[in-house]
Amino acid sequence: MAKVAWIGLGVMGYPMAGHLLTRGGHQLAVYNRSPAKAESWVAAHGAGTHHPTPAAAADGADLVFACVGNDDDLRQVTAGPDGAFSTMRPGAIFVDHTTASADVARELSAAAKTRGLAFIDAPVSGGQAGAEQGQLTVMCGGDADAFATAEPVIRAFAKAVRLMGPAGSGQLAKMVNQIAIAGLVQALSEAIAFAENAGLDVAAVIDTISKGAAQSWQMENRWQTMHARRFDFGFAVDWMRKDLGICLAEARRNGAALPVAELVDRFYAELQEKGGGRWDTSSLIARLPSPVSGT
Repeated sequence: MAKVAWIGLGVMGYPMAGHLLTRGGHQLAVYNRSPAKAESWVAAHGAGTHHPTPAAAADGADLVFACVGNDDDLRQVTAGPDGAFSTMRPGAIFVDHTTASADVARELSAAAKTRGLAFIDAPVSGGQAGAEQGQLTVMCGGDADAFATAEPVIRAFAKAVRLMGPAGSGQLAKMVNQIAIAGLVQALSEAIAFAENAGLDVAAVIDTISKGAAQSWQMENRWQTMHARRFDFGFAVDWMRKDLGICLAEARRNGAALPVAELVDRFYAELQEKGGGRWDTSSLIARLPSPVSGT
């Protein structure tokens, strides 16, 4: 049992930290920007301790996990005033599950090394349901020895964990994931809207084509709610636009062409303008004319 701290108890972090306690058997010290959330997590689990700063939560920890909003949030909870790096013991490992830029991962990895710490960028895929079920996919970047120590702990909430390369590689792999998802969701939206306009039995069509080459996680898990135009759950449009912004910025640096991702990003911007920023990413179908949408 390691001495573990967790920073960030949002939609993803709350259940992930819970799995470290219930499956991993670790006693957790937790921090959340809104103290009431940390207090409620401790009360709900009947274990762990909540602390007023990342530094206080991370004091003497072997491993510190984080899942926060963006690059700036990550810098603040690590190397900022009252950040976790200031109190972690020498040789300790910081594992970051935030979807952030590869640049900030490399920056914080370098900063951690100057303090005798290790930093692993470890963004996840699987959404809120994956976090709650402990079935996430985790893509990691960092030192191989640090990864070997952290991997068995991460597996408390993951079905797959893999080291992709040096610092920043986990974030780059997550960008690949988001680029692929953007195209898949748009294609599925168009396919369902087409079936609706053609007067087909959508359930029968999906049941058939999902047995063939068109099958995907998005099809299996989202076609019914897309067909019903229910979007009040899951991974929000606002978050996807943040992620696609990171992807597009990286593509400009490395010379990759992302025409579909750029187009889908604009489509998500339209949904934000219509007040759909908190809708699930499958809401792309709401833009398309069909008998179901009434357009």
